[in-house]
Amino acid sequence: MEYVLFAMLGMVGGLAAGLLGIGGGLIMVPVLLLIFPTIGITGEHLVHVAIGTSLAAIVFASMTSVYSHNRHGGVLWGVFARFAPGMVLGAIVGSTVAHHLPGGVLKIVFGVLEILVAAQMAFGRQPPAARQLPGILPLTGVSTSFGAIASIMGMGGGAMTTPFFLYCNVTARNAIATSASLGLPTALFGAIGYIVSGWSTQGLPPMSAGYVYLPALAGIALFSVLFAPLGAKLAQVLPATTLKRIFSIVLFGLGLHMILS
Repeated sequence: MEYVLFAMLGMVGGLAAGLLGIGGGLIMVPVLLLIFPTIGITGEHLVHVAIGTSLAAIVFASMTSVYSHNRHGGVLWGVFARFAPGMVLGAIVGSTVAHHLPGGVLKIVFGVLEILVAAQMAFGRQPPAARQLPGILPLTGVSTSFGAIASIMGMGGGAMTTPFFLYCNVTARNAIATSASLGLPTALFGAIGYIVSGWSTQGLPPMSAGYVYLPALAGIALFSVLFAPLGAKLAQVLPATTLKRIFSIVLFGLGLHMILS
């Protein structure tokens, strides 16, 4: 039964990623926290395992995304090269910080950040593009911050990088493609951070690699890869604004549950 649940979560995460260009971690982490106790996975490190597993699953979905966007010429590899080192550094820092946070505190941090993302998605107005990408020093600061937040939330970071690129006069097509590509190194090094930091931690479920629960990773990764292209196709015919507002309501509910539960 647990594999069916993980497969269904992978479908939903893949569809969300394809529809909105946002990694499924915003959905996967809260839902994993609902699923794990039903299959006997509990304990003080439950939140860490959910986030680490989400990041590891996003690695596989991102591979498909990078290939697709690059094939269509959407990725700005020069921008990627300037942004990726900071995202990677931030992902490592974020996973290290998360390791030292108690599960209850980490859950509240996640919930607050998820509600902020939901509010931006529902009500935020992208300011007029009025500038170019900043110099290497401020860009490193921005990308490192984004990477750390993404790692703490178990996502690739597209919810932050895409609006930032749009603000910096990057076209929407290139902003989405480049953000999606940045999700791969961010999720990869974030997941490695959760594996390494959790490797010697006691009380983790069997079949775990650090804070990554391998059975969940297998089910989620496979079906998110299969369903992300379907989400991308649906995005071409469904109203983006309506979808974002519906999705924001879901995120708000999940974030509120994270804080109050």
